[in-house]
Amino acid sequence: MIHFPISDIETFWWLPPVVAFVISCLTATGGLSGAFLLLPFQVSILGFTGPAVSPTNLVFGVIAIPSGVYRYYREKRMVWPLAGTIIIGAMPGLFLGAIIRVTYLHELGSFKPFVGFVLAYIGFCLFKDVLLKRKEQMAKPATSAQFTVTSPFFSMRQVGYEFNGERYAVPTWGIFGLSFIVGIISGVYGIGGGAIIAPFLVTIFGLPVYTVAGATLLGSFVSSIMGVVSYAIVARLYSTSGLAITPDWLLGTLFGIGGAAGMYVGARLQRFVPARLIKAFLALCVLSIAITYISQLFS
Repeated sequence: MIHFPISDIETFWWLPPVVAFVISCLTATGGLSGAFLLLPFQVSILGFTGPAVSPTNLVFGVIAIPSGVYRYYREKRMVWPLAGTIIIGAMPGLFLGAIIRVTYLHELGSFKPFVGFVLAYIGFCLFKDVLLKRKEQMAKPATSAQFTVTSPFFSMRQVGYEFNGERYAVPTWGIFGLSFIVGIISGVYGIGGGAIIAPFLVTIFGLPVYTVAGATLLGSFVSSIMGVVSYAIVARLYSTSGLAITPDWLLGTLFGIGGAAGMYVGARLQRFVPARLIKAFLALCVLSIAITYISQLFS
């Protein structure tokens, strides 16, 4: 057993990396880091309930995500213009989200329902997409030209690319606005935002799940870095509040090490898994947690 002084929890040293590996391996197949499931584990299983759990979750993202991003880059499924648009839009929202978390949602009774509603949205979007797209096919090996992103472009009006013989384009300012809102939510929750923005890109903007994975992961990585920086600034501003705001670096690092291995394996397996199965599994996971947390409002 090891004691983590900042989070004031005690657990086996091997538990955080093992849990992070399993979660990240599964969620990376859908282009997600797993941070949205890791935070409920910290809150409900480990008992880490203070505001510091949010930046600790972001530390996980900083360490874990690069391995998954690397896999998508190697497989030529990284849409750089889309990733850049997401990052620029999210950055100002992250700082605002950190302030909201410390000022208004530092109590567990208010933070848990917030987490529940965010997860309910994610689960609903994924489940809806499963019902609407019943005919999605099994992914083919990455050696197929069909699974390579080509001709990416960016303008102040549209961001897009070609994939699987089709051209996809989305409004630039729509992505900016969505990313800003997601940045606020991500700053409060303590995630990079891929879990929130990916369902929007797939269900609302109609982009293939196989192509948004790399962009949302890269966006989550940069957002996680900016989120940690934002909480460091907020910790100085609220230094007299008596709240633990700075991340638990040791705990976050252990989660990150396990998550990095899981992300790499999950990203490698993604092309062999049906898109419907990926989204159905994630929907069931997040909806079960969401129902548990939201129900506490009526307890």
